[in-house]
Amino acid sequence: MSAGPLGRRAFLRGTTVGVAATAALGGATLGGVTLADADDRHGSASGRDIPFEGVHQAGIVTPQQAAATFVSFEIVAPDRAALRELFGTLTDRIRLLTSGGPVPAADVASVPSDSGTLGPALPSDGLTITVGVGASLFDDRYGLAARRPARLTRMPVFPDDHVAGSTEVHGDLSVQICADSRDTVMHALRDLTRHTRAGLRPLWKADGFHADPRPAGTARNQLGFMDGTGNPAVADAAVADALVWTRGAADGEPAWTAGGSYQVIRIIRMLVEFWDRVSLREQETMIGRRRDSGAPLDGSRESDTPDYGSDPQGHVIPLDAHIRLANPRDRATADQRFLRRGYNYDRGLDPVGDLDVGLVFCCYQQDVRRQFQTVQERLAGEPLVDYVQPTGGGYFFALPGVRDASDRLGSGLLA
Repeated sequence: MSAGPLGRRAFLRGTTVGVAATAALGGATLGGVTLADADDRHGSASGRDIPFEGVHQAGIVTPQQAAATFVSFEIVAPDRAALRELFGTLTDRIRLLTSGGPVPAADVASVPSDSGTLGPALPSDGLTITVGVGASLFDDRYGLAARRPARLTRMPVFPDDHVAGSTEVHGDLSVQICADSRDTVMHALRDLTRHTRAGLRPLWKADGFHADPRPAGTARNQLGFMDGTGNPAVADAAVADALVWTRGAADGEPAWTAGGSYQVIRIIRMLVEFWDRVSLREQETMIGRRRDSGAPLDGSRESDTPDYGSDPQGHVIPLDAHIRLANPRDRATADQRFLRRGYNYDRGLDPVGDLDVGLVFCCYQQDVRRQFQTVQERLAGEPLVDYVQPTGGGYFFALPGVRDASDRLGSGLLA
């Protein structure tokens, strides 16, 4: 007897793979097959292979990939045991997806184990998946209040924000997926949501792309300026330790947080129709840099350091220029720098036909109050606010890394 549409939908809902079952599946999918085996059977597993395991999560100091998506979730796991299983499932799926390799064959009568959008072998493709937790996870649902990272709060509304009525704010869990190809990002998100349906409910999503340098240097944002010039040199472990990674009890944090980082996500619309009517001189004085070369207004190359000491009145680089407010480059503000990892976005047209484009701003830091929040407060009222509108986002804490095959995401949090 054929099942009607409602019966079929109920059947599909009832047979959704549970968290515990998918955790077991995730651990066995590759079946010991190595990437070399995958290359032999299906051709090269293309792209960079970025290790999943380590003291820190990948996707933070990793050089930026071409495509990204940022997704916020509500956790709907019924209790702490189910929450622990959820994090185990996330760990298993991320390990599998970032490793690449052949997709297990399925007979035609069985449900495929994979969506098939990347073909019979998963490319590693520079894929990183970075998981963070929001302040709302530490309410009374799971008994985690005493384990909340000390500086983790809901993102405040800043003076120039446009978040009233927005549904794209906050969340219990953030997932940042980055890869060298857009379809790899989409495949990974589809896989994660498929295997965590019993524990996670998506709240909002922001997709982004990282432009190629034009013609060289740092990639440009939708305003035409290079975006991310002057980022801390986090390839130097000492710099990353001072600005990006939390140190647990040494920072007044719960011990389990060591090796994590505070993540800020901001969806910033850029009003390009208005910006495109502004003279180049005014654009450059608002930013503080040349649009063509990225050089500060008192320099000739992007890499030149602005000399604010020689321009105390702001005759060359105005005192309210974006780069001068964001990074005054003095001893008092040196530890307020943070690692930017933003992506351009294009969401089509708004209801009146204007382009809905902008920046998915993302940054990582050791102390969100000392770093991002202090800088953001200093930027309040800058001339650029007439052309940019922050419309959503949130504060999250990126968990410490998974150290080995016996470890999992959130193991210290849920110990």
